[in-house]
Amino acid sequence: MRALIVVSCVFLAVSASDVLEFTDSNFERKVNEHDLVLVEFYAPWCGHCKKLAPEYEKAATKLKNSDPPVSLAKVDCTAETSTCSKFGVSGYPTLKVFRGGEVSKDYDGPRESDGIVKYMQKLSGPSSKEIGEVSEVEAFIARDGGSVIGFFEKADSNIAKAFQKVADSVEDLRFAHTTSESVLENFKYKDNIVLFRPKVMENKFEETRVVYSGDGTTGNIKKFLEEESFGLCAQRDANNAGKFKKPTFIAFYEVDYVKNPKGTNYWRNRIMKVAKKLRDEGLKAYFAISNKDEMRQELEECGVAQKSGDKPVVCAYDEKGRKFNLQEEFTLESFEEFVRNALDGKLEPYLKSEPIPESNDEPVKVVVAKNFDEIVNNDDKDVLIEFYAPWCGHCKNLAPKYDELAEKLIDESEITIAKMDATANDVPSPYEVRGFPTIYFAPKGSKSSPKKYEGSREVDDFIKYLAREATNELQGWDRNGKKKGGKKKKATGEL
Repeated sequence: MRALIVVSCVFLAVSASDVLEFTDSNFERKVNEHDLVLVEFYAPWCGHCKKLAPEYEKAATKLKNSDPPVSLAKVDCTAETSTCSKFGVSGYPTLKVFRGGEVSKDYDGPRESDGIVKYMQKLSGPSSKEIGEVSEVEAFIARDGGSVIGFFEKADSNIAKAFQKVADSVEDLRFAHTTSESVLENFKYKDNIVLFRPKVMENKFEETRVVYSGDGTTGNIKKFLEEESFGLCAQRDANNAGKFKKPTFIAFYEVDYVKNPKGTNYWRNRIMKVAKKLRDEGLKAYFAISNKDEMRQELEECGVAQKSGDKPVVCAYDEKGRKFNLQEEFTLESFEEFVRNALDGKLEPYLKSEPIPESNDEPVKVVVAKNFDEIVNNDDKDVLIEFYAPWCGHCKNLAPKYDELAEKLIDESEITIAKMDATANDVPSPYEVRGFPTIYFAPKGSKSSPKKYEGSREVDDFIKYLAREATNELQGWDRNGKKKGGKKKKATGEL
């Protein structure tokens, strides 16, 4: 019997969730119990909800133990229909921030745990925490993530005011400030802003504390934090990936500072050794580590997803957004050589591309990444190009109309009608594809500034658009899209 009780207790401990569950019968009462709460309205069958669930759970656990604590809750809209209807939930997951029992705002932040935590912590209190004791400073910098503390003699000084404005606008770092004489004396700072690197990421290659030495302007303080917060080699994830400067060299492996900080830093220190050497030589490069499972799609886009083993795989992005990957097994020597060759322009960029078609004689020309320049960036012709996905229903509906368009324009020597599978090929800049189909018109002489087609997708509408936008007038249609050489109306009336 005792064994059964022990097993049951263990099971409950393992299965317990820190995400609160609200229902129609208790929602109003429960939501009023919290000054601040994030509520997810979901459906059990929803794929996006299933993907969010483990991240939401991890965030709930972290926020439960934060200072101040913040609660995360969820409502099953397939069962609690009245509540979901009351708040106008029409898609899943829908997340809303409640303050004092009322909707404060729709949640528009990240969907991974660390991003949710930072977003809600920012809402849970003042953007900069006031600190009065040395022990409070030590506790503040001991927490996860980078910390910024302003040590000021007067709270109303120009630099203190600028610091507060920066704290209000920067979401990726935690801010605190102090005017305590004992704290200033203990840390030997006076009217200084200090960036403290996370304890778990301290290393021998860079300073643990970085002191801002500029003037009291918000722009310069922000610039300082942008340049120093990532350090020599930061942890990069889906939430902050877009904030890294280029050229960026990323090592992907089992990055986990919760379960395996020692193993994580084992490889990070090797990256940093190379980074420090090159930085000391004055070479401009930025370095990062990423979890290979979390960033699996990026590995696939960079052509290294198939590599196995415990050693890091490496992908790089240059200022033009081109991708490069390390083909050899990771060693200090191979990594350094890879970085140097990439910086010197000695490497061929990696292109995700289907093979170039052996024949491309159909009216709609097939474009892949490897022949994009030849067909689309060819400055002898205007090009209308459709970026599609094979599974896209709208693309399938468009296909016969697009084929008909190409057939009608087959004798127009200065226009190419083309298509590209954007799921199987890299889409080059400046084209942006966020849905399917996406259609662009690239006029000759202006290939760097293609125009996104926003019109109707009927054949006649395409023709009218091309007749109007074509660099040179079409042979078969005038600028108004009227067919040339058509029958003229018979003249009437007497001379």
